[in-house]
Amino acid sequence: QVQLVESGGGWVQAGGLLKLSCRSNENIGSFDTLGWYRQAQGKQRELVAVWPRIGNSTYGEYVKGRFMMSKDYAQNSLNLHMMRLSPEDTAFYYCFVTIKRRQTAAEETYWGQGTQVTVSS
Repeated sequence: QVQLVESGGGWVQAGGLLKLSCRSNENIGSFDTLGWYRQAQGKQRELVAVWPRIGNSTYGEYVKGRFMMSKDYAQNSLNLHMMRLSPEDTAFYYCFVTIKRRQTAAEETYWGQGTQVTVSS
C-alpha cells in the first residue's frame, strides 16, 4: 500500500551539499517512524537517521551535525539535508517508514527503492 520514492541522489564534490527526498503516496504525518538507511558497497547497512512521531530525530554517529531531516507535508515527503559531505558518505541511501496497526501492536515497515550518492574528493 505505502509507496516511497527517493530522489535527489547523484554526484557531489567533498564539502558540498545534497538534499534527498522521499516522497510517499500516503500522508507523511500518519507514519509512526520515518528515517533513512544507507549502505556503502562492501559494507553493512547502517542507520542514518530516525524520526519518531513523538520526539526528536536522532542521527548516526558519523553524520551527526552534518545531516538533518525535514518534512514537507504539502509534498508528503521526508527530506534529508546533507552537508559537508565526505567521500565516506558515498553509499546507496533509502528511506523507510513504519506504521503501527490500529487494532494490534504489530508494526509494518516500508522501504523506498533507494538513490545513489557519490561524493568525490
